[in-house]
Order: sequence, then structure tokens, then C-alpha cells
Amino acid sequence: MSTTTVAELKAVLGVGTLYDSSQPLMLQEVCDAADNALLPFLWMNENYNIAHSNTTTEGTLYFDIPVEDIFYVGQSVTVTKNSAPFNGTKTITGVGNQSITFAVTGSPTATEYHPTIPYGIVSGVTQNTYATIPSVREASLMIAVDIFQSRQAPSSGGVTIDGFQPSPYRMGNTLLARVRALLAPFLDPRSMVG
Repeated sequence: MSTTTVAELKAVLGVGTLYDSSQPLMLQEVCDAADNALLPFLWMNENYNIAHSNTTTEGTLYFDIPVEDIFYVGQSVTVTKNSAPFNGTKTITGVGNQSITFAVTGSPTATEYHPTIPYGIVSGVTQNTYATIPSVREASLMIAVDIFQSRQAPSSGGVTIDGFQPSPYRMGNTLLARVRALLAPFLDPRSMVG
């Protein structure tokens, strides 16, 4: 489910039933794109594995940070963006300084340590749902509106004739900067490097 719903976006844009039959998925794609731009910057209960290996019965994920204080034996985690047999809900059977181990199913072929590119994601239980926080919902809606308007009028960053002052391009690097004040309490410190 998107943080911004299609009904909310339609109401803000004032498009009514204009996009119901001709392009039923377009507005949903805009809402999903807003989440794709926004959610990776928010604090989530997830860590990124940089490599993995497996035997025929166990899988091991490796991290570039110490994880002994993050994960524990018996914890249920959701593994995504790794290949089979790693993806899915797993129960941790071992925790090392920079690795976790869990059972794998299907008797896979044993593989040596190799990088996961792009990084895999290991998620614990999330304590909150950003779709219920008003400031996050507003930020998502603002981004969705900008995406929609950029799609409908791609050259919306115009230049005035008399002042030669360009207006900002809607999809530029300031897209998230315009809603950062709404998101400040929820930003992941790991997303602010650089």
C-alpha cells in the first residue's frame, strides 16, 4: 500500500474521474514512485547485507558493520533482494560479529562467500507505519503531486523572458529538500551521509 492513496492524489489534483478508465494504473504508479523516492530515507528496522554464502542446510549473510547488538538467535527477520535460498522470512540460528546464520530449505547447492550487488536487505519487525504519520503522508503527497505535474508538463521549470531567472526543475535534486522539514524526525542517519 502506498503512503499516498490514489483517492487523495485525485482530490488534490482535482482530476475527479478523468483518469479512471483511460489510464487506471497511472495514478497508482505516481503514488508508488513517491514512496520509492521517499521511504529509503526514513528510519526503518532494516540493515543491508554486503555478501552471502550457504551450505546445503544453512545460509549466512555478511554485513560491513558489527551486528551482534542488532540481531539475536531466535529472531525472525525478512530477507529480501538476495537470491534463493536466502529470501523470505528466516529465524536466526547464529549471530557472529558481522554475520547472521539461518536454515535454508530445498537443499541448495553450496556456494562460497560472494558479494551481494546491490546490497540485500534484512528487516526486523517495524515499530511504526509511516502511512499513519501525518507529516510523512503530507510529504509523500507533495512528492506525488510534483511527479504527476512533471509527467503532464515536463518542461515546468521555465525561464521568464524579462528576468532570465529559471524556476527550479520539479524532479531535480531539491525534490526531497522541499519536504525535509516534514520528515526531519523520521530521517535515517545512514541516508544523510555525503
